[in-house]
Amino acid sequence: MEKWSLMALTVLLALTVRWAVSLGSYSGAGKPPMYGDYEAQRHWQEITYNLPIRQWYFNTSDNNLQYWGLDYPPLTAYHSFVCAYIAKLINPDWVALHTSRGYESQPHKLFMRTTVFVADLLVYIPAVILYCFSLKETSAKKKVSSALCILLYPGLILIDHGHFQYNSVSLGLALWAVLCLSHDWDLLGSVAFCLALNYKQMELYHSLPFFCYLLGKCFKKGLKGKGLVLLAKLAGTVLVSFAACWLPFGTDVEQIMQVLRRLFPIDRGLFEDKVANIWCSLSVLIKIKNVISPRTQLKLSFAVTFLSLLPACIKLTVQPSLRGFKFALVSCALSFFLFSFQVHEKSILLVSVPVCLIINEIPFMATWFLLVSTFSLLPLLLKDELLLPYAATTPAFLAACLASFSILEKTSAEDLQLKAFSLSLKGYVSWFKSFPRIVRGLFLLSLALMGVLSVLSAAVPPPQHLPDLFPLAVAVVSCLHFLLFLVYFNVVILWDSKNRGQKKIS
Repeated sequence: MEKWSLMALTVLLALTVRWAVSLGSYSGAGKPPMYGDYEAQRHWQEITYNLPIRQWYFNTSDNNLQYWGLDYPPLTAYHSFVCAYIAKLINPDWVALHTSRGYESQPHKLFMRTTVFVADLLVYIPAVILYCFSLKETSAKKKVSSALCILLYPGLILIDHGHFQYNSVSLGLALWAVLCLSHDWDLLGSVAFCLALNYKQMELYHSLPFFCYLLGKCFKKGLKGKGLVLLAKLAGTVLVSFAACWLPFGTDVEQIMQVLRRLFPIDRGLFEDKVANIWCSLSVLIKIKNVISPRTQLKLSFAVTFLSLLPACIKLTVQPSLRGFKFALVSCALSFFLFSFQVHEKSILLVSVPVCLIINEIPFMATWFLLVSTFSLLPLLLKDELLLPYAATTPAFLAACLASFSILEKTSAEDLQLKAFSLSLKGYVSWFKSFPRIVRGLFLLSLALMGVLSVLSAAVPPPQHLPDLFPLAVAVVSCLHFLLFLVYFNVVILWDSKNRGQKKIS
């Protein structure tokens, strides 16, 4: 009973923080002609409610694709339609065709904020709570602590409830998929992940670990018996799930191709804005966009991304385990973020949420990563006037992790899941004895650097000849962190013992 009371208080605190963040500004407020992501979400409601489905993704006189044209999969469009239907009942002006563009009022802001709040409450938060309760070999206190830290992760709160998006829907559906797989409900898990992928195409970041884990289970059961049956069921489930999502578009090949063109616009270039991945960071030294043709950029990013995630995927297929699956979700998503084509800074959330899933296993490294991921969003947060929420939620999250997990005491090789790796280096690396002290020192140095750059970005005007100095500095520093984290997560995956992995699959 006490456990449920603590969890209820945790949820109440998480909801309070979300609502407090939502009271501020939002992306593009009062900034014509595009108004930002808030207007994008509102405009999609306008389009989906007033136009027939066949026009949702096409450029017409009523749907100018240059003005926030739909560029997410069908489930996002259906969600927009449901929100628009409710909005129409409250105030038809909110979704009136053409005349509602740039609409801004306090009642409408309250409505839009409430839609994100409800989506979080219905999809993401229940998945987090049930996931934490399902953790094995974990005390009730640690389950509540894990839920508290996950629900207080600043990055997702600031983007969804401050900047204004619905990432909690796709990420929540992905969490439901992980939860189903952890109970061997593989078909339900496949449905949940198909829904996540059909809500936001960026869920492709997680697709290979899901595929490799389930394929590995099929191999383990034997592809001449139970494994083949499971593989056929999984294939059928995926096909039926996609068919259901795309049914209104399936009658016309041109419709399907147009939706796909909207989902994967390769003409936008290698990267946009100052994103903390390798291509943006390298552009400080080499103007990649000017040196390499767009087609070559696409091929190069695909090749590097594929090679970087290959080791984790092979290990997961050969030795499928739930633990390996969760670590592979982190590693593969981080590879996509660092090396793939057309990455947005908000895509780091696709790495951060899987990291949240292992915060009880490696609290120190998970906390460190989640702090860096929030810091990497700083230029976007400053643009949306979210400095105060950033300055309040980030230290609060760190304090919660310190109190819940005593993270500064969890820096030994064993605590960081590096014992097997350290044993393989025994006799070659003399400094492993002082490893915990070195790691703690680097963590404190990292915090200091992020703090200084945050203050400079917020309070000091950049030099006139270097207007992007601070956003680039944030991107490069974050990228260096992410590269080291990628190495770390791959080391943990590759040096995980075979027996430990096998115990997780029946």
